[in-house]
Amino acid sequence: MRLRPIALATTTLAAALSAALPVTAQDGVSTAEVRIGMVNVQTGPASGLGKGMRSGAEAVFSAVNAKGGVNGRKISLVVGDDGYEPNKAVDETLRMIEQEKVFSLFGYVGTPTSNAVLPIVKEMDVPLVGAFTGAMSLRQPVTKQVFNVRASYDDESEALVAHFLANGAKSVAVFYQDDGFGLAVLSGTEKALKKRNMQVAAKGTFQRNTMAIKAGLAAMLEAKPDAIVMVGTYAPLAAFIKEARTAGVKSQLATVSFVGTDNLVAEVGKAGDGVLISQVVPFPADDDMAVTRECREAVKAHNGEPLGFVNFEGCITAKVMVAALERAGKDPSRDSLVGALRGMQNIDLGGMRVAFAADNHQASSSVFMTQIRDGRIAKLR
Repeated sequence: MRLRPIALATTTLAAALSAALPVTAQDGVSTAEVRIGMVNVQTGPASGLGKGMRSGAEAVFSAVNAKGGVNGRKISLVVGDDGYEPNKAVDETLRMIEQEKVFSLFGYVGTPTSNAVLPIVKEMDVPLVGAFTGAMSLRQPVTKQVFNVRASYDDESEALVAHFLANGAKSVAVFYQDDGFGLAVLSGTEKALKKRNMQVAAKGTFQRNTMAIKAGLAAMLEAKPDAIVMVGTYAPLAAFIKEARTAGVKSQLATVSFVGTDNLVAEVGKAGDGVLISQVVPFPADDDMAVTRECREAVKAHNGEPLGFVNFEGCITAKVMVAALERAGKDPSRDSLVGALRGMQNIDLGGMRVAFAADNHQASSSVFMTQIRDGRIAKLR
């Protein structure tokens, strides 16, 4: 495979000092640190997702480092911004591997971006752990280097369709971002409906990183479905919800976890009342699980943020990464990290259990249902 060239960035003093550290034969591992590379959206209309994942992960890594790190090594998280664009994700991933010399990749955000770097991950044999996407392209067939923590979009779509039909819906449409992410959830919705001898009633699309939702909304207005699965990030979906309600749309509305729940609620307010959101982490305000309390305390100590759905996922994903690093040995290699992940069976993170296997690189299939009520997110009981 021929990899895309990238422009050399100006070498910073920090990078120069890091490069001067003695390393083992395995890139990204020195006597003092293990370097983990995160490439995701840090700027633009979906930046809340990347920043949330980063915040939750940094909270965990900082807490671990304060106690001496993993097997005597501090975890250094090196972050690159892809703006939620596949080409930038490729460039930044190559920089992480070739220049930053990271040990593993971690916490990517998005289906189109994660799909774009998949050939690099395979070719250069670098583990990618905990991408913030439920795309089946990262799950089936199993890729040796790719480990998913969250439930899939098929899992979330099944839960949404089941809810719709249980609440009287006879027709389900899909309004989606026209890229790998949107197509992944569309596919999951089609599978869930096909199981029930149904099909998608109508489709409407918009372009990634835009607010161009009017054509898709027009398709929904014409079809008048009982329910609409919305697929996108918080900014365009907030615009869609507001305009749909103004236009008199009576359909049940729902979306999947990738939307960025906390950002969506902040933007849509009470106009979003009734919108259903499937989640892949427990409800952040609950105290019945130790992992929720631990993540809330870690995030607050790190930067004072409240625990939300995205930084909670970042925290949980980082906990899985730390557990794998602990099991990878005193002199870890990428192969030993892969072996450690595959060997993680029924791991209790504090009330939430995860497990991998050689033929299953998805740690959790749990889906939790929430709904916007009175301008706030609430558990669906």
